[in-house]
Amino acid sequence: MKRDFPALANACASGVWRTTWIVLCKEIVDALRDKRTLMTVLLSSAMIGPLMLFALSNIISAGEAKAERREMYVQGAEHGPTFTNFLKRQGITAKAPPANYEEQLRSGALNDAVLVIGEHFEEELIRGEHPQLEVLYDSSSREAASGAGAHVLFNAFIRERASLTLALRGVAPEVMTPVTIAERDLVNKQARTTRFAGMVPLFVLMAVMIGALSAALDSTAGERERGSLEPLLMTPSQRIALVLGKWGAVTALGILVSTLCCLSFLPAQALIRSESLQAMFQFGWKETALFILFLSPFAAAISAMMMTVAFYAKTVKEAQAQCSLLLTFVNLFPLIIIMNPGAEPDWFFAVPGLAQNLQLTHILKGETLTALQILLPCAVAILLTAGGIWNVARRLQTAAVR
Repeated sequence: MKRDFPALANACASGVWRTTWIVLCKEIVDALRDKRTLMTVLLSSAMIGPLMLFALSNIISAGEAKAERREMYVQGAEHGPTFTNFLKRQGITAKAPPANYEEQLRSGALNDAVLVIGEHFEEELIRGEHPQLEVLYDSSSREAASGAGAHVLFNAFIRERASLTLALRGVAPEVMTPVTIAERDLVNKQARTTRFAGMVPLFVLMAVMIGALSAALDSTAGERERGSLEPLLMTPSQRIALVLGKWGAVTALGILVSTLCCLSFLPAQALIRSESLQAMFQFGWKETALFILFLSPFAAAISAMMMTVAFYAKTVKEAQAQCSLLLTFVNLFPLIIIMNPGAEPDWFFAVPGLAQNLQLTHILKGETLTALQILLPCAVAILLTAGGIWNVARRLQTAAVR
C-alpha cells in the first residue's frame, strides 16, 4: 500500500499549528484571569513615559530657572568692589551666603558654590599683585560642581583687568590674543536630545522584560507547582506545539507591554515644562513604530530564555529568583556604552539588550541604521529563541517519559 507522505506531513503540520493556537489562546486567557498582576504590569508600563518626562522636565526647568536668576553667593563682597562691579555689569547679582555655608556645603544643604573674596583683595589688586579668589563647593553635588564652572567668568575678569593695564601703558590689548578660536558644534538637534532622554531605551527594555516575566513563570514553574503540567503532558499533543503556544503567549504579552510603554511617550510630551527639552525631544508615531519593530525580536528571545531558566526550577519562587538574575545581567549590558564611550564596535550589536539599546538610541538621534546593525541583533534573537524553544521542548519530552 503506497503512502502519501506529503499529505501525511501536511496533516501533522496542521495538527501542530492547531494545537499551538489552542495552547496560545489558553495561556492568554489564563494571563488575563490574573487581573491584579496584569493591571499592575500594564499600568506601570503606561506610566513610565509620563513619569520619566515629567521628572526630567522638572530637573531641566529647575536648572534653567537657576540660570535665568543669574545669582552667585559671594562672601566678603565689600572687600572686592572692583570684582562685584564686574559681576553687576555681567548681570549677575552677588548674594551673601549663609553664616555656616561650609557646613551646609559638606552636608549637602547648600548646593551652590560660594565665592570667597579675601580681606585685602582690593589693595593687592591696586598694587598689581596677584590676589586670590577662593571657590568653595562640594564636587559630589552636580549643581555645586556646575557652579564652580564660573571660572569662565573669572577669566573674563582677568582679561578685562589685563587689557586695562596694557592700555594704560600704551600697549594694544590685542597682543594678548594673537590667535582667535572659532568653534563649530556638528551635533544635530536630535542627537543632543539623547543627553537628556538617553534613559528612554533602558526603561523600554525593562518594560519588555517585566511584561514577559509573570507569564513566563506562570506557564512553566507555575503549572508544575499547581500540578497542571502533568495532565497536559498526558495528551497526545506534540511537545513542540505546547512549547510554541506557551512561548507565543509570553512573547505577545511582552510586546503588548512594550507597545503601551512606547505609546505612553506620545501624550506624555504635553507634560514637558522645559521649552528647550520640548523643542529637542521629538518622539512621534514613526519613532514609536520603529521602537516596537526592533523590540519584537528581543521580546521573543527574552521570553524563550526566561522559559528555559524557569523550567529548570521546581517552584515559582526559585524560578523568579533565577529569572531576576538573568534580567539583571541583561540590564547590565547597556552599561558597556557608558564605560566605553565613542565608536561602537560591531560586536556590540551581537549582545542582547545592548544591541537593542543602541538601536533605539540611534532612532532617537535620527540616525540611519546599517544593514549589519539591523540584521545582526535579529539573527542573535532568532538563534536564542530557537535554542530556548528546543530546550524547553526537550525537557517536556523527558518529563513525559519519566
